[in-house]
Amino acid sequence: MRKSQQGASYIAILFGVVLFAIAVKAAVAIWPAYWDDKIIDTQIEGLLKDSPENISPTKFANQMDQRFDMNGLRDIHFKDIAQVTYKDDLIVKKKYEVRKPFMLNISLVMTFEKTFDQKSAKQAE
Repeated sequence: MRKSQQGASYIAILFGVVLFAIAVKAAVAIWPAYWDDKIIDTQIEGLLKDSPENISPTKFANQMDQRFDMNGLRDIHFKDIAQVTYKDDLIVKKKYEVRKPFMLNISLVMTFEKTFDQKSAKQAE
């Protein structure tokens, strides 16, 4: 009687390597977008804490653009990704989408959405 084979075949190993390569490629493609979003959130919260309560939305947006330049976010403009309003409180609604090419005609689409308000930011201090 013949003993059955044990272990992985060459095809199974090749398949595992291909899946690992695809996962690494996806991680490399999406990591910068998530890192930039984390920096954007931190900067919005920081400026909301540091700003006076009667700051105008236009001045807030200009200061955010300056912070983006200081932090190396040169391809993103604050006015393109967020809307600043003042209704009893300064409210910042961030909503944008990032598309990264993945393979051939496949793109990865990441949507980032969050709302900030000045009163909550100042209470979190």
